[in-house]
Amino acid sequence: MERVITERLSAAKRSSGKSYSQIAAETGLTNVYVAQLLRRQAQLKPDTVSALRASVPGLTDDLVEEMMAPPFRCYRPDLLHDPAVYRLNEAIMHFGESIKEIINEDFGDGIMSAIDFYCSVDKIQGVDGKDRVVVTLDGKYLPYTEQKSEHMVSRRSQ
Repeated sequence: MERVITERLSAAKRSSGKSYSQIAAETGLTNVYVAQLLRRQAQLKPDTVSALRASVPGLTDDLVEEMMAPPFRCYRPDLLHDPAVYRLNEAIMHFGESIKEIINEDFGDGIMSAIDFYCSVDKIQGVDGKDRVVVTLDGKYLPYTEQKSEHMVSRRSQ
């Protein structure tokens, strides 16, 4: 069923004749978030419905209703076979340890949220004149907490 929905969402996007970046510019969302919405990897919020429908007129009432339901966020393991996805994974694996050390050095012991998170993909021209891909990962910093038993609400006596 989910595959049928995503196929219909993809068809609505194609019929609009617009790119993810064009839809993003018209809706005030990031291009990656638009793609997530149309792949059912993010939940459409009520305040965004009218802008998205204006940008993608092929979105029917039932599709919008599906998009407003909480999605089942997952990835397909076979997706790593796609060269673009594989290279993104490879880049994070290769640079991840250094990124982690810089986060810890600049912020302290913590991580970057993937919940309070923004992502975009942009195309720029490099100094050599060749096209370059810029992927921006913009996540809230989440510090690890010291686990003191006195702060553990479930252990407090009522």
